[in-house]
Amino acid sequence: MATARPRPQVMRLTDAAAGRVKELMGRADSEILGLRVGIKNGGCAGQSYTVEYAHDVKPNDEVIEDKGVKILVDPKAVLFLLGTEMDYKADRMQAQFVFNNPNQISACGCGESVELKPASIDG
Repeated sequence: MATARPRPQVMRLTDAAAGRVKELMGRADSEILGLRVGIKNGGCAGQSYTVEYAHDVKPNDEVIEDKGVKILVDPKAVLFLLGTEMDYKADRMQAQFVFNNPNQISACGCGESVELKPASIDG
């Protein structure tokens, strides 16, 4: 009987991202489980990341618990996000979640849109 390989973690969070998710959860008007992360088509580079409140776990969501918060990943986005680190950056001009993604091929000049390739799975 073959030994099952451990599943790779789709995403991990920096301390800054986890802190921001906790802050958002504390300020939400309704009870939320965490944040839902996905990918949508559009923008000048072809795709962009989506982040929204997650009120429930949908069938086939990839549930990630890291640093005391829960991130739910849209199943269609898993291969594009494999190995991604989610960070939170704030400066005088803007504050936003930033995705350090090894599957990113390019990004547009405005930083709102990216081009991603699916992660290659060995074996």
